[in-house]
Amino acid sequence: MTKKLNAAKAAVAAAAAILISGTAVAQEIKLGFNGDLSASPSAQSGQAAVLGIRAAIEDVNAAGGVLGRNLTLVVRDDLSQPPKSIQNMSDLIDNEKVVTIFGPTNSGNAMAWKQIPNQKKIPVINPISSATDITKPVSAGADNYMFRVSMVDREQISGLVAYTKANPAAKKIAFMAETTGYGQAGLKDLQEVSQLYDVKPVTTEKFGVNDTDMTSQLNKLKGAGVDTILVWAQGTPLGQLERSKQKVDYSPQTITSWAADNNSFLDAAGKELAGKPLFLRTISPELTPKQQQLFDRLSSHISSASPFGFAAHAYDATMLVVHAIKQAGTTDGPKVREALENLEAPYDGYMKTYNKPFSKTNHEALIAADYKWVKWVDGKLAPYSDETTKSLKPSDFKM
Repeated sequence: MTKKLNAAKAAVAAAAAILISGTAVAQEIKLGFNGDLSASPSAQSGQAAVLGIRAAIEDVNAAGGVLGRNLTLVVRDDLSQPPKSIQNMSDLIDNEKVVTIFGPTNSGNAMAWKQIPNQKKIPVINPISSATDITKPVSAGADNYMFRVSMVDREQISGLVAYTKANPAAKKIAFMAETTGYGQAGLKDLQEVSQLYDVKPVTTEKFGVNDTDMTSQLNKLKGAGVDTILVWAQGTPLGQLERSKQKVDYSPQTITSWAADNNSFLDAAGKELAGKPLFLRTISPELTPKQQQLFDRLSSHISSASPFGFAAHAYDATMLVVHAIKQAGTTDGPKVREALENLEAPYDGYMKTYNKPFSKTNHEALIAADYKWVKWVDGKLAPYSDETTKSLKPSDFKM
């Protein structure tokens, strides 16, 4: 009888333990990350973003969590493959029951699945990829669940064209772009934004992402007297472009995409030639004291200083979600989206102080006026300033 009683007590205790364990798990608020962590040159950006999210979660949990519950992160590597990225979205939303997703690393993957969070009503905040259309509503007037705390191609291009318009040395301008989806989307933005500034290119040239010799295109620009080139391409072809300019002894001012901040550009161009182009980043190489604290905290896990900005984006993105959940008083997707679109309290982040960063029609937290001018100097990223950059005001950046 005693054995049976003890067995019954043990069974009850085991059931209680399971129930308690299940309750504890249920009390966690799950966030998700879906992006490339291993397969492409951009993987280092995804790795940095995950570090930033985890740092924010650690700080939030140490302060008591959100709505009395701890945060936890579920990570999925999409291997830079759209089908895998789509599969990850379904897994994170339907199986893991995350309340928000961060990512992806690659713009093409975001465009492949952006309809999913809008259908499932789960907010996504992108701390990495920059394609302009990522945060556009799926249809006019529709609720939009795609947000971003990162560079935006069209905002970035607005900065590049504003600089060109204000630079008295820019007399004859040309556009160049790689033939990938990334390059052609950027070229489309260049063409549309330049019309707002009445900046008219003399000509436009294209090149392949794997091309190592662009001398033919450059000779055409040189013959036309082009003194300023606006280029949209990834890091390696940008480096090859600089080498090709050297071959034909041609030194126009080159203003390019932020892909030039990647080590792949430095490796392809070499230290000396890497110092030629001017570009924008969301974060200055000269970190603020607050940014330096986060860098020191994470630096042992980051491959180089270049991707640190993505960690800062991701930390801030996580905290904006936390503020939205607190304001909404729930993790319900539509209510969190509404709170993000009307955040009542400012948040002093690592990138800036966010004062109503989003609205119903604007889901971009960082805009052209927030970006920093940068060049490579002796193999290191350095802030850049000249009379033209000093003259630019927020009102000069047109969208």
